Amino acid sequence: MRFFFHIAYQGQNYSGWQRQPAVNSVQEVLETTLSKILKVPTTIYGCGRTDAQVHASQFFFHVDIEQNWDFDLLYRLNKALPTDIAIYDIIEMKGKPHARFDAVYREYDYFLHTYKDPFLSNQSSLYLYPNLDLHKMSDAAKLLLKYKDFRSFCTQPDKNEHTLCNVTSAAIYVNEKGDRIRFNVGSNRFLGKMIRIITGKLLKIGTGELSIDEFESHLITLEIPKILQPAYPIGLYLSKVQYPYLDLPARTDFLTPTQSANWTLI
Repeated sequence: MRFFFHIAYQGQNYSGWQRQPAVNSVQEVLETTLSKILKVPTTIYGCGRTDAQVHASQFFFHVDIEQNWDFDLLYRLNKALPTDIAIYDIIEMKGKPHARFDAVYREYDYFLHTYKDPFLSNQSSLYLYPNLDLHKMSDAAKLLLKYKDFRSFCTQPDKNEHTLCNVTSAAIYVNEKGDRIRFNVGSNRFLGKMIRIITGKLLKIGTGELSIDEFESHLITLEIPKILQPAYPIGLYLSKVQYPYLDLPARTDFLTPTQSANWTLI
């Protein structure tokens, strides 16, 4: 029987989602914990491959479990897992749906703050840029909706079958004080480090180091910039994953109400 697991995790202590030799990954922790509880080797398949230190406020993986269990698996998993990984739902699925290949929409949020705050250090990226031109950043972000090929904003484009992405939302938000910024973007798929590369470019636009026309030229010519400079991984969240047959709201407020309230669209 196939099950979808609805989870969230903080990524700062992990070298990404995917299991890799000699490093700590979210996938390995979950597989190890499931295998101990179910008493059988267990392999899971995630809905994506978040980078090292990147968070997920909504994430799904699927797993095939043949044996029945007569205990509260959700409770046991949450009790056994570290505090930075949470299981919200275990959903029995019909047939063989795939957590990664069946996803039709993904949404990311990138949070940054422009003043030093020790309580934000694991939730948001610090950029000491107090005078960012948010309107220019917003105008540049909206350009993402006009184009389909994001080859110029990918670290290794030739490793992909193609570099087409259907970006359907892209917006800049700011808090009341103007010192916390949120970049939200949604698409059917994303390329390697694509969002962090775009965020890095938006920051250069905000500081006046890059023009909107130069930003758009990369989308038109598909030429890869000589210097990509992805934004820091801390502050990036996979925040929404949607399937034709499954669309759940995120279960976590990954920022406190004071930090996340009163965002204004630029």
